[in-house]
Amino acid sequence: MKKKIILQGSIIALAFVACQKVPITGRRQVSLIPESEMIGMSLTNYSAFLSKNPAVSETDANAKLVKKVGGDMQKAVEAFMKEKGLSSRLDGYKWEFNLVNENTVNAWCMPGGKVVVYSGLLPVTQTEAALACVMGHEIAHAVARHGNERMSQGLLVQAGGVALSVALSNKPQLTQDVFMQSYGVSSQLGILKYSRTHESEADKMGLVFMAIAGYDPTEAIAFWERMSKLSVGKKPPELLSTHPSDETRIANIKAFLPEAMKYYKKK
Repeated sequence: MKKKIILQGSIIALAFVACQKVPITGRRQVSLIPESEMIGMSLTNYSAFLSKNPAVSETDANAKLVKKVGGDMQKAVEAFMKEKGLSSRLDGYKWEFNLVNENTVNAWCMPGGKVVVYSGLLPVTQTEAALACVMGHEIAHAVARHGNERMSQGLLVQAGGVALSVALSNKPQLTQDVFMQSYGVSSQLGILKYSRTHESEADKMGLVFMAIAGYDPTEAIAFWERMSKLSVGKKPPELLSTHPSDETRIANIKAFLPEAMKYYKKK
């Protein structure tokens, strides 16, 4: 009992120390894992993913588009974080933007700025601004460290009370398993299973990032309306698997648009 109390106290103390605020939304979060650890695991798993799912050639027009929009979003994120005095949050980032030939309506971003867009998404985005909307959303997950939150929760549960530092150093297989589960790598090619709170937060942050990059945030409404039509009477696309309902999402986006438009300067 005494050990249990000490353990619980340690976890609470660690959580207090690790508590920080998410940019833009200001929500308090607990990230118990050093971000450098997350980025290190991301590099390994991103490389493994691309070895099995080769990136489309850089000479391809769609691949060029993904890299172009990705570059725009990267500059926007870095500019915003610098302005807010939060550049350190991007320490260790080595951005990559790749298109893979997979007929799935999806995109994702791992810690460290490792982004993948699936070719199946492009017929739905249709426009450069809509692609920026999706990429901004996925990048927001990484910048907000949503993956760290999810994995911290998973380790606390699955490590059976073992200190996180011990789990990271002495239980590499457990750590790897939780990372893979958090990102759904074993089942859906690297898609992070975020909560609905995370998804709504990424929507707001993504709107700001695309606005700073010079893409009209109002384009997000038309895109999510197109996404909504894809899920009528069918299993929703992976990009919608844990997201808020279509009506709720679009209503929330409309409500946040006035704030996002403050950052928008047409290219």
